[in-house]
Amino acid sequence: MLNLRSIKTQLILFLLALAVFLISKDKDFSFLLAFTICVTTAVIAEAAVLYSKTRKLQITESAIIAGAIAGYVLSSDEVWWKLVAATTLVILSKQAIRFRNKHVFNPAALGLFLSVIVLGVSLQWKATYLWYVLVPFGIYLAHKIRKLEIVIGYAMVALLLFGTQAFVQKVPILNIFGYLSYFYIFIMVIEPKTTPTNVISKYVFGALIAGLIFILTQSGARFDVELFSLLVMNAAVPILNKLLTKQGVSA
Repeated sequence: MLNLRSIKTQLILFLLALAVFLISKDKDFSFLLAFTICVTTAVIAEAAVLYSKTRKLQITESAIIAGAIAGYVLSSDEVWWKLVAATTLVILSKQAIRFRNKHVFNPAALGLFLSVIVLGVSLQWKATYLWYVLVPFGIYLAHKIRKLEIVIGYAMVALLLFGTQAFVQKVPILNIFGYLSYFYIFIMVIEPKTTPTNVISKYVFGALIAGLIFILTQSGARFDVELFSLLVMNAAVPILNKLLTKQGVSA
């Protein structure tokens, strides 16, 4: 039975509802197929891993979320076996790469980034610019998991850097809101287990991700700068927590 008070359940329902909305709006049945493959693969892959450890069959909310994220980010035009392989990498990254039994990297980001490198998959970031859907829910989600500072830090630096660029290039300032990847910001960047735990670190974490994305984008990087920037800052979280922790600012 679903627990509607659970933030994971709410996120699952949001991701599923958003998928239904996109499929209905765009008549995009290739996305329906790809999304279904990714979610199904994630559930089966994680159930297999957990069964090998506990000898119990389990379907977890986190597996559904990971599969749904893969379904949004991976290109719907990919052949089915690449979708299966990429989603399996996401689950293996989630289960295998840990330090002191804790996640180091955002599992979805790491699995997807490795999929681009190893499998040559392409990414589409479906729905990422639907700000009118993602921003209201994203702010609610960030508030509930106490990661709103990350969003604020990211937004301030992104708007400053891209705003300055827009001013120099004499393009409308409001155009910068079209540069922001809202699915990335509100669904992936604020993942609770691989982000800082104190207030100052959270602001810095978000700000540095935005700054790194801007620098890499302007330098012409030929890889997914958003996933890469998130992984770099995931690795820096222990340092941020240690250097910036002060009495009274812990989450």
